[in-house]
Amino acid sequence: MKKRILHLIVVLLAAWSLQAQNNIIDEVVWVVGDEAILKSEVEAQRLQALYQGQKFNGDPYCVIPEQIAVQKLFLHQAELDSIVVTDNDIIATVDRQINYMIAQLGSKEKLEEYFGMPLSKIREQQRENAREERTIDMMKESLLENVSVTPAEVRAYFKNMPADSMTMIPAEVEIEIITIEPQYDPAEIEDIKARLRDFTERVQKGERFSTLAVLYSDCPSAKDGGELGFKGKGEYVPEFANVAFNLTDPNKVSRIVETQYGFHIIQLIEKRGDRINCRHILLRPEISATEKNNALQRLDSIADAIRNEKITFKQAVQYYSQDKDTRNNNGLLINNDYTGTSRFQMEQLPQEIGKLVYNMNVGEVSKPFVMMDTREGRNREICAIVRVKSKTKAHPASVTEDFLKLKEIVLQRKKEQIIEDWIRQKQQETYVRINENWRNCEFQYPGWIKF
Repeated sequence: MKKRILHLIVVLLAAWSLQAQNNIIDEVVWVVGDEAILKSEVEAQRLQALYQGQKFNGDPYCVIPEQIAVQKLFLHQAELDSIVVTDNDIIATVDRQINYMIAQLGSKEKLEEYFGMPLSKIREQQRENAREERTIDMMKESLLENVSVTPAEVRAYFKNMPADSMTMIPAEVEIEIITIEPQYDPAEIEDIKARLRDFTERVQKGERFSTLAVLYSDCPSAKDGGELGFKGKGEYVPEFANVAFNLTDPNKVSRIVETQYGFHIIQLIEKRGDRINCRHILLRPEISATEKNNALQRLDSIADAIRNEKITFKQAVQYYSQDKDTRNNNGLLINNDYTGTSRFQMEQLPQEIGKLVYNMNVGEVSKPFVMMDTREGRNREICAIVRVKSKTKAHPASVTEDFLKLKEIVLQRKKEQIIEDWIRQKQQETYVRINENWRNCEFQYPGWIKF
């Protein structure tokens, strides 16, 4: 994907450069209200989709201008409804996009070279794109904010549906977990702090902080000299933010900061309002094999006690588990990435857990194992045992057994229908003109062409 994005930037810039050199006159292919859709817009989006591996459900020269036209309907209505997106609403998104492009191309200078414009201009263009995307999202949210479905609507939707057309509910599991974090060797911690103090002294003697970050930092930002880009205080963990946002001198290096990610030193680059750009060096301590084995042996004893009914799994969670998120939920894992419930499809589980529970029975407790905790960038080894709370096989949906899932399906389809009806209504109310050569299409919304 990264290569595709890099290729996309290069190809698009080459195309734009060629167009500028040949002084090609653009062509208006659609007009929606008083807004024109240009052939160059369509071609740019087609190239973008091509290099991202996206496929169109139809002719791209039909699909793309229709998508742009629909966006213009939403943007126009948002203007009428006084929906306003401020810079504060989008600045984090723009910063992430800019930082990602810089990472792909290697430096800010290379990004400016590719685009043929200063970073401020690139940022301005990205900001406008992000503003339009957020405006459209807010417009849709305003149309759908009070939409709901009743139990009667759910039952009616599925009442007459043939059995072979009924939604299939995939196999799912509920998992309970107990985790222990192996302790770091104190000598390892002291060694890391000594290395960070040495880096600070080297910077004070004239070495570049960014060079040391490239050479030694364990953070992915190392390739950018440790630079993190402009961020607000709330985008960092408190321990890091409290130190970084109190820095005032770009020539100074912070004290050593300990966070859930490891140990850092920080250097301020620039302050801009309530946001800062800084660079850091992160060193992560390594867990010794001895500490890891100690944690696994402790979990093995806990698992035996549960199997021998000396303690319940729920009690063991409260006594021993070191992860506060799951401990507060009696050990039950929550599928935050997909459903927001405690149910997981097998492929949605962390790999280390999935391969264990696949052959486990309900109520069975696993052997202790090591897994990577990658939540919020932690990237730390932890030891765990799990218990299968429930398992359901793939089955046709039942209104009585799977009501909540079916309710979500009906609600989503109701929302889609509301948006579709709104678009069709706006088609009739809005002036639309399509170039004769761009009319021979099977549009998703056929009402564009009026006779």
